Amino acid sequence: MKKIERISVIGAGQMGHQIAMLSALAGYETILQDVEEKALKSADEKLHSILDKWAAKGKIKEDEKMAAFHRLQYSTSMEKAAEKADMVIEAVVEKLDVKKAVFAELDKLAPPDAILATNSSTIVNSLLAEATGRPDKAVNMHFFFPPLIMDCVEVVMSEKTSKETADAAMEVTKKMNKTGVLLQKEISGFVANRILGALQREAVYLYEEGIADFKDIDLICRTALNHPIGPFELMDLSGIDVGYFVMQQRYAETGRPEDKPFACLEEKMAQGHLGRKTGKGWYEYGAKESAAK
Repeated sequence: MKKIERISVIGAGQMGHQIAMLSALAGYETILQDVEEKALKSADEKLHSILDKWAAKGKIKEDEKMAAFHRLQYSTSMEKAAEKADMVIEAVVEKLDVKKAVFAELDKLAPPDAILATNSSTIVNSLLAEATGRPDKAVNMHFFFPPLIMDCVEVVMSEKTSKETADAAMEVTKKMNKTGVLLQKEISGFVANRILGALQREAVYLYEEGIADFKDIDLICRTALNHPIGPFELMDLSGIDVGYFVMQQRYAETGRPEDKPFACLEEKMAQGHLGRKTGKGWYEYGAKESAAK
């Protein structure tokens, strides 16, 4: 099995910066890359805020925190991020054409034996591997939001993903102190998001049909089903745009009317009401609450 020592994460958004810190905490030399300097600065500020709170609560020792930041570098150069990487984890926007372009670029820049992983929540790695000459080294590593907190990682193989690649991804997941679940067959959305998608489709159907208000649907899910948060609260937390792009991709693949993005999500996208990160989605959030997410 390939020994992983250096990991690069492409994309410093709400997923990427936390995946990079998981890598650094696990002992890997890590580079977090983004085309925007301000995104890297924001990532650094957020990570210091999170780990400072962990240290204050005794969840991490001060020297462990400092060591992790020492292992973490930031760069706007994809070439620098990829040139010595043993594994690259892509965490850019959930759009097939964007991710495929990133994979094509990484294939040119990364060492021939480097593993190319995607954090996509829906897109199977074989669609991205088409843009590379290393389909055996492509794999899904689907972390859940927020990665520093959520335990599960879905590791998904395509028909061409090698066992060595899958084993290496599972080993990285283990070193990050996460529970890795290996799926040996591809399907759009994998397991968790297919189940979650079914729940959200029914919740939105009930809302759009006027059966119940979205707040009441959330309340029922919390109090009757014992869900920690309701489906509309979860959409706000993960980002309404993320769910919208997932549905767009699914609809492009299947052409089924039931996979088309909901009309209410189309409306919120047009309004720019994307959830906690914009201060308004299904619910409204104060500045402090929005910044915390």
